[in-house]
Amino acid sequence: MKTEVAVIGDLFMQPKYFIDALEKACPNQLCYKTLQLDWPETPMEHGYQTPALEGLKEYLGDPDDIVSFIGDASILVNHLAPLSRAMFERLPNLKLVAVSRGGPVNIDMKAAKANGVTVVNAPGRNATAVAEFTIGAILSETRNITRGHDALRHGKWRGDLYRADTTGNELCDMTVGLVGYGEIGSLVTALLRPFKCRIIVCDPYKTLSEEDIKAGVEQVEFDSLLNQSDVVSLHARVTEETTGLFDYKAFEKMKDGATFINTARGPMVDYPALTRALQRGKLRGAMLETFGVEPIPVDDPLLAMPSVTLTPHIAGASIRTIYNAANAAAEEIQRYLVGEPPINPC
Repeated sequence: MKTEVAVIGDLFMQPKYFIDALEKACPNQLCYKTLQLDWPETPMEHGYQTPALEGLKEYLGDPDDIVSFIGDASILVNHLAPLSRAMFERLPNLKLVAVSRGGPVNIDMKAAKANGVTVVNAPGRNATAVAEFTIGAILSETRNITRGHDALRHGKWRGDLYRADTTGNELCDMTVGLVGYGEIGSLVTALLRPFKCRIIVCDPYKTLSEEDIKAGVEQVEFDSLLNQSDVVSLHARVTEETTGLFDYKAFEKMKDGATFINTARGPMVDYPALTRALQRGKLRGAMLETFGVEPIPVDDPLLAMPSVTLTPHIAGASIRTIYNAANAAAEEIQRYLVGEPPINPC
């Protein structure tokens, strides 16, 4: 008898990718029922700055609809659907949840444990995508790519961007500071090394690799990184410790004319403080991929600043990310079926 798997995907992590990976990992062992949510066409809920479902972060889907869909299935493959304490209590047959994300912020982990449900995730699934995107973000800001593009879009030829007082410098003459040295931060470090810039890293919970140490990468304290960096790029996770990490005091400690890059998460940044730092010329510019509230409100002053490059939280979006996440979920389910311990338990 085949084991039923409930698969909840969306327009990015489409159910078909999960099923293809599961069929390769567990041939002829499973049967499926699928639900496809409308993200990213419909924005997900963000429980960082506004009240949300039992404290969950970054999710999409009506709890009653999700519970009804999962039904008696013992295994759930999930990308964005919420699983709150109240929902777990209505799903007594559920035993394994494979979340195709780096962090299970849409799952109440305490409730999962209390109800005997194993939750696994897919750390690093989009690390390469975000790391590559970060390099593009740095170049866009430091070399005036966005400024030139915006001007031409509006019919203006900005020859002044070639002036000595407006042109950007080359990375080989810059110090780039990375806050966070996990899956993404360490990859950004590797991608930056060929540019021959000075690279400094702040992460109190990680140690630099031997390769990076030999290449001259330095590990420093947070304030030292702010004081020395021409470019500061954020790659930490949202925790109580990092929430609001980049506040008014942090931006004041940065070098005059520095550039700030955020391809991580919005809650680590005080955006009004960043706006003030940009408006008064403390910072040369910023590239922002994530925000405290998403979608960013249409009246946010950051949207009108020519010194800022903005993207709608797409750094992790790549075809490779999809396959990485689907294969990770499939491998965890294959191990579960044969009684082996999970690779990435949450």
